Amino acid sequence: MTEFKPLVFSGVQPTGNLHLGNYLGAIRKFVALQDNNDCIYCVVDLHSITAQLVHEDLRGQIRSIAAAFIASGIDPEKHIVFNQSAVPQHAELAWIFNCVARIGWMNRMTQFKDKAGKDRENASLGLLAYPSLMAADILVYRATHVPVGDDQKQHLELTRDIAQKFNIDFMEHIRARGYGVDIVVGEEPIHAYFPPVEPLIGGPAPRVMSLRDGTKKMSKSDPSDLSRINLMDDADTILKKIRKAKTDPDALPSEADGLKGRPEAENLVGIYAALSDRSKDEVLAEFGGQQFSAFKPALADLAVTVLSPITGEMRRLMGDTAHIDAILRKGGERARERAEKTMREVREIIGFLQ
Repeated sequence: MTEFKPLVFSGVQPTGNLHLGNYLGAIRKFVALQDNNDCIYCVVDLHSITAQLVHEDLRGQIRSIAAAFIASGIDPEKHIVFNQSAVPQHAELAWIFNCVARIGWMNRMTQFKDKAGKDRENASLGLLAYPSLMAADILVYRATHVPVGDDQKQHLELTRDIAQKFNIDFMEHIRARGYGVDIVVGEEPIHAYFPPVEPLIGGPAPRVMSLRDGTKKMSKSDPSDLSRINLMDDADTILKKIRKAKTDPDALPSEADGLKGRPEAENLVGIYAALSDRSKDEVLAEFGGQQFSAFKPALADLAVTVLSPITGEMRRLMGDTAHIDAILRKGGERARERAEKTMREVREIIGFLQ
């Protein structure tokens, strides 16, 4: 191998209802990337027990994410769609990465600080260590690119740090066994087994904010259902939520620079831009100078037009769980084959008997 084969990997956690932010920030990117890339998309169910151990219907939530993938346009025949717990190699590599990563690296993760809150001593070890599992999710397939929201950039940087430390620590073992690729990190030449993963971040709405507070990310865990548009919401509910979305009294500006300091306005314009595959400036060229009383109905109509077909197909798929389970089972078999090839080589590099 003279270079790493391009591969896209990403996953979505099965916790709570999927919302517009998940669709625009992740799933829509997944769909677009599959046209020109080899893609693996995962329902990361192992991650779902880090913050909440017991779920009332985890199987249903896993199926719901898979249904959203397929309803949105991901092709599970051309690419791989599976649930993480069906491939034990994720957890095996995560343990190795727990031994590669440093405690200080984990303690600096802002999401751990946010989720653990003030009572950090009572947080689960899984919550602290889950960035190692995230790194394993990606690198067990030696993926080269990951579509992520900008709030996940820190975790992807950690993935690169873990890969680099493994590559440097085991460089002679990697070379001696005929694995790896010669790369340059900074100015240092390295014979690497794991690739330096690159994030795929972009689009007019890489981070969708709450409809009730434009300074907070749209979230499944927000106690107010009015803060988000769920993918399973019907047309009337979408219209109601956008009509009630927080705004300011000023008219829309004619250029994107005029949105600075107006988080709610920027969020709604960004959502419109993302749903219509346009830039914010293009949207404001049409709506600049108008009040939100005119813009909100247009945004609501657009959201319903884009989301209703996905919602309908998700409902149809969720009515046939055997079909979803078969897709996940087949995807798991294909993913395990790829992951086991990596793990056989990693075990050999480290020196485990097998």
